[in-house]
Amino acid sequence: MDSLITAAGRALTSGDPLGALNRVALRDDPPALALRGIAMAQLGDLGRARALLRAAARGFGPQEAVARARCAVAEAEVALAARDIGFSAAALDRARAMLEARGDRLNAAHARHLEVRRLVLIGRLEEAERALAVLDPAPFPPALRAAHELVVAGIALRRVRTGPARVALARAAHAARHAGIPALVAEVENAARALTLPAARLLARGAERLLALEEVEALQASPTLIVDACRLTVRAGGTLVPLARRPILFTLARALAEAWPSDVPRGALVARAFRAKDADESHRARLRVEIGRLRALLRPLAQVRATKEGFTLTPLGPPEGPVDVAVLTLPREDALAGVLAFLADGEPWSSSALALALGTSQRTVQRALDALAAAGRAQSFGRGRARRWTTPPLPGFTTTLLLPAFLPGD
Repeated sequence: MDSLITAAGRALTSGDPLGALNRVALRDDPPALALRGIAMAQLGDLGRARALLRAAARGFGPQEAVARARCAVAEAEVALAARDIGFSAAALDRARAMLEARGDRLNAAHARHLEVRRLVLIGRLEEAERALAVLDPAPFPPALRAAHELVVAGIALRRVRTGPARVALARAAHAARHAGIPALVAEVENAARALTLPAARLLARGAERLLALEEVEALQASPTLIVDACRLTVRAGGTLVPLARRPILFTLARALAEAWPSDVPRGALVARAFRAKDADESHRARLRVEIGRLRALLRPLAQVRATKEGFTLTPLGPPEGPVDVAVLTLPREDALAGVLAFLADGEPWSSSALALALGTSQRTVQRALDALAAAGRAQSFGRGRARRWTTPPLPGFTTTLLLPAFLPGD
């Protein structure tokens, strides 16, 4: 490999894409095309970066399988940066296997990190943890070690484990400073802000207050019966009842929890769960059926008792004392909050990628994006399949609890 290619590679490793381009901008051989593609990706021109990397991969011969595999990994990273999370995981896995077989363990580890980051984005935390567990970050260079710790922290934040997240972010900050890459230092600092910003809103006994992520973790560890509108679950201690696929039952549980220790009239429950202004006998019969289903699901945690006027929630507390009931909801409730949570990372998202990450239809996402654009809360650029959406981060709030983390029973 000639001296210009080596120097350009070192410049890219140190976070200096312009220095790399100064050395290889006028060259069209495959190694130069690959380095130009990586430089353009660091500068934010992701479309041009992907085209250059594909041209480089085509230019490498049959005997240069490692170089083609590296191009495939780089292209996958560009796709992830462009939030094209539907990229071929199989192609990335083949490239990783090739790099491992040829002894390029650092680039193979980088490929595995890309797959883990994709899994975290779509909420597949258990799969991400299994893939991450096979990696030993000790021999990694500082930049890759910082990326590794950021992934560890991201998983911990999604699971609302602030202690491990704080430790991982401290290690990431140390590695980023050692790497001397300003963009990486800024990324770690931005991730650390999630531990200090309000993450949720607590409704209990007619009062409400904002909670940081650490306070949410403490609340979840307490015996309090929590109706969690962030994850659509009911939980107390270590017992969790997922209701994401039972929206009517969750609506009833939330109404009962918000009124606790008082009861909720039947008419109010009908209006809230079925959106009916006037309750007739059919609505009351349906309410009895849904309350029966809710009672059965919540049996390990609470009783749903009938009163003269309606129904009330009675938590099953430990022998040592009574248990409170609380509702945990978003800092700012919004029907479009899930889409906003992904757009708030500042990266350009396609509607198809958002649909994949949210587990919903692309048409539903497109309607949400149109509504956000009409309200001036999101903007798009490009046309057709190249159209991307972005928005500034939500001011003053962390979006951790808005993002998907698939729960038992999902």
